[in-house]
Amino acid sequence: MTATDDPKTLPPQDLVITGLKGHQLPPAAEGIAGLLKQGTRVVMILNGIPWWYFHRDTRSGHAELQFDELDPGGRLWRLIGPDRVIGCVAYQGAEVVSPGEIRLSHNGRFVLGEPCGEMSADLSAIAAVLTGAGLSITITADIRSEIWSKLMGNAAFNPISALTRALMTDIMADPALMDMVSKVMKEVRAVGDAVGADFAMSVERRLEQSRHIGGVRTSMLQDLIGGKALEITPLVGMLVALGRLTAVPTPVSETILALVTQLDRENRRGN
Repeated sequence: MTATDDPKTLPPQDLVITGLKGHQLPPAAEGIAGLLKQGTRVVMILNGIPWWYFHRDTRSGHAELQFDELDPGGRLWRLIGPDRVIGCVAYQGAEVVSPGEIRLSHNGRFVLGEPCGEMSADLSAIAAVLTGAGLSITITADIRSEIWSKLMGNAAFNPISALTRALMTDIMADPALMDMVSKVMKEVRAVGDAVGADFAMSVERRLEQSRHIGGVRTSMLQDLIGGKALEITPLVGMLVALGRLTAVPTPVSETILALVTQLDRENRRGN
């Protein structure tokens, strides 16, 4: 096995898997592109609304719509291409204990899907490879609904935890914060409905499920403590942007977006 911090030293690959966050992807576009050849597929493990979201979308009425906030100058769309993408939603709690050491809070699972909704041969083959590596893999014909289902939690808990520095258990134990979480989840549900997503779980059930997550730090809180840029746009910014696109009000998320954006500026300024 070869490990490198320079993708230019590697030959073209049959499969590329990225675990970069949404705001980290555009600067990596050229490096990823250098790993591609004819037929290469790219599994993109992402939270929130991804840059390729509207590619071959048949439900929203906004097929092929691109957002510069997610893909400045269209570099990802141009250099990698949405046709190569296999979407991936990860349900895996983890914390960086020290450089190179990751602590998992549970045995996670990963949901894979084609943006076009096809249950393709590539999708099945990639799922088989990852299953063979010991991962829990599910494939779906509706990856967008999976994205929205996870966003229901991410759009609420991540920024609220960063703003308060609270663990999940602390957020769930505070009635005022719980009320805010519920309001954000309802906004996610309303915007998701407006672009054609199907939610398998109600807001009430999602809240009840969240009570059992435990005393973990969200990824955004971990980044805040580490002085890193926060994953704001895919989780909160796009919720607000798509709310405006579909004329769905998102007042709580707009307030959270303003606050966490300023928090990010101040936090990075101090490091």
